[in-house]
Amino acid sequence: MRNKNNKHLGIEIDPELHYKLHYISKYYGRSANGEILFLVRQAIKEFELQEGAIEYPPKEDK
Repeated sequence: MRNKNNKHLGIEIDPELHYKLHYISKYYGRSANGEILFLVRQAIKEFELQEGAIEYPPKEDK
């Protein structure tokens, strides 16, 4: 069941990229959604290692 606190993100994707995403996700035993989340987490982890932690939620300047 979907967690109502999570955000939904819709993207357009070309057929070849879509096929390859599903191929890779199946290879690793993940859903396409799970593969995308894995890749996003990896990208964020790499970014934060290079640039520093991203604060969440951002503190607003007053």
